[in-house]
Amino acid sequence: MRKQLLIAALSLAALTAHADEGMWMLTDLQAQNAAVMRELGLEIPVEEIYSPNGIALKDAVVHFGGGCTGEVISAEGLVLTNHHCGYGAIQQHSSVEHDYLTDGFWAMNRDEELPCKGLTVTFIDRILDVTPYVNEQLIIDEDPEGTNYLSPKYLEKVADRFAKAENIEVTPATKLELKAFYGGNRYYLFVKTVYSDIRMVGAPPSSIGKFGADTDNWMWPRHTGDFSLFRIYADKDGKPAKYSEENVPLKVKKHLTISLAGIQEGDFTFVMGFPGRNWRYMISDEVEERMQTTNFMRHHVRGARQEVLMEQMLKDPAVRIHYASKYASSANYWKNAIGMNEGLVRLKVLDTKRAQQEQLLARGREKGDDSYQKAFDEIRSIVAHRRDAMYHQQALNEALVNALDFMRIPSTQALTTALKEKNKEKIQKALETLKEEGEKYFASVPFPEVEKLVGKQMLKTYMGYIPEEQRIGIFKVIDTRFKGNSDAFIDACFKYSIFGNKENFEKFLKKPTLNKMDKDWMILFKYSITDGLVQTALAMHDADKNYNAAHKVWVKGMMDMRQEAGIPIYPDANSTLRLTYGKVASYEPADGAVYKYYTTLKGAMEKEDPDNWEFVVPAKLKQLYETKDYGRYAMKNGEMPVCFIVDTDNTGGNSGSPVFNSKGQLIGTGFDRNYEGLTGDIAFRPSSQRAACVDIRYTLFIIEKYAGASHIIKELEIVEN
Repeated sequence: MRKQLLIAALSLAALTAHADEGMWMLTDLQAQNAAVMRELGLEIPVEEIYSPNGIALKDAVVHFGGGCTGEVISAEGLVLTNHHCGYGAIQQHSSVEHDYLTDGFWAMNRDEELPCKGLTVTFIDRILDVTPYVNEQLIIDEDPEGTNYLSPKYLEKVADRFAKAENIEVTPATKLELKAFYGGNRYYLFVKTVYSDIRMVGAPPSSIGKFGADTDNWMWPRHTGDFSLFRIYADKDGKPAKYSEENVPLKVKKHLTISLAGIQEGDFTFVMGFPGRNWRYMISDEVEERMQTTNFMRHHVRGARQEVLMEQMLKDPAVRIHYASKYASSANYWKNAIGMNEGLVRLKVLDTKRAQQEQLLARGREKGDDSYQKAFDEIRSIVAHRRDAMYHQQALNEALVNALDFMRIPSTQALTTALKEKNKEKIQKALETLKEEGEKYFASVPFPEVEKLVGKQMLKTYMGYIPEEQRIGIFKVIDTRFKGNSDAFIDACFKYSIFGNKENFEKFLKKPTLNKMDKDWMILFKYSITDGLVQTALAMHDADKNYNAAHKVWVKGMMDMRQEAGIPIYPDANSTLRLTYGKVASYEPADGAVYKYYTTLKGAMEKEDPDNWEFVVPAKLKQLYETKDYGRYAMKNGEMPVCFIVDTDNTGGNSGSPVFNSKGQLIGTGFDRNYEGLTGDIAFRPSSQRAACVDIRYTLFIIEKYAGASHIIKELEIVEN
């Protein structure tokens, strides 16, 4: 009995010690986390957070656009997310005449809400642990390559089988997503409903929603009102439907209650959202590989492109609006890569990883089990063999795929085939398709002079990192035909290619020839990039063929070791719905420095710089500050709160996540992490990692006092305490 009590005490101590780390599966909360969450301060039953057979807070948390999180905050489908999550939609509706990025947007009635083409909001209806079923199917089905257990295509088939076997209703708006967890040691099925008629309701100007821009991104303290509002529409029966003027706001089954009580140091909090990716089960060799390939290229290549873009964006409002979302997306993980590498060195994460892996290897030796050692040796060997291919692949992706919009030229394959066959009917059909795709292409690159500048910089950057003998084939053309002058090659692309300008394109359509396409610089450039990607992918595939099997064994060992120590386990993030919990907490970024857990509007005024676009403060916001016209949203000391930090375990994809207090009420919206915590995707450090959140009081203050959109406030359920 004494021994059992000791084990129980050690287990509870381990749980408490790791309370802030973890992206927990909702299905495991009751068994793994409920006791610790209550001990830390949770005041509601876990069933009110997640209930497999009833309505809970989980039903108000949505996947916004596939890459962010949102929360439903009214009975009529109003969704709150980040400004940067809605940025693409805001840009979509912006023009020089109606610059919503600069001026903000507020629909003063339902008729003014703007439909957002391509934007979706997804609800998670059910989460099912289907591990036994999947394992049965893996035994039954043929698997000559031995890859079914991680194959998305195979798992999609298994999901369909399971749905039929269990009579799960599947409509055109239903999406079944079966994913592997823990390297293929467990499987969960997510039954989703996707809504595609989403309309923009409100967004503050970028001077509020993006205040601090690149300088403040991934930093604390922050003074950013990073939020935007959208509404879900459905048909008259409440079913998902394509955009129609006849559609009505969705009557949701759950929306969140908002609290104005505010936050204090040490308050319990929890966050739900869709964290994108992390890699907590990496060995040290993989961490070094990440630093030297992905992070290195993101830092240096994106930085070079962004410098060119920003110079042009500051010169022309139309250029700024067109490239705004592309620039913001690029800059986000450019700075992330810089901060992650710095943090991995500063916090000696490689040493930590080496200690962890040695612990598991020692466990294997004690048990006479060499499977962990074999898996470890296999992963190390794979990493060593794929390093050069991965480095080159990252250079290609960053410099020539993601960076060059003008390389997204339409395919000419159908026309080439038709001309070779001399089939007039096929030629005509191919030309019609090419004309249609060409019009879309030229609309997507309205600033060819900017594209040329970016192209010239990216070719130089690629050449700087990839040795001459390893470069893709087009550089042999540049060396021979253009005497190594990559700038001249880019100029020739835009001057002579059929996709270089509309005049060339229209001339070609009137008289298409195989000879013209065979010698077209842009087409040859695209083929060369594609070939480079294929070659690096093949090299990676050869090196990687045994990786997944070794990784599965390694992760299983880590799981078993932690469970034996009484430490709860969680899988790496993979864009599925998770919960993380912790507390409101200040932190020490360096010796002698302390960062408070909250910021106020005073800080925005201190940062104001009217000559720097990143730190412009709108005149009306200054007026509200000077008159202290904060309404019921001020703190008890009369100050206006803006942001706060929590020590929950967040990553990319958690942007827009609802932040709850101990009563399950909405107190903020997660939007970023701190610079010192960017190592968290690989190794979590509770002492230094923080999630930055917009205080809900600041969000409501901007809506009501700054925008004058009090009609939005009226549809919310707000409590004072």
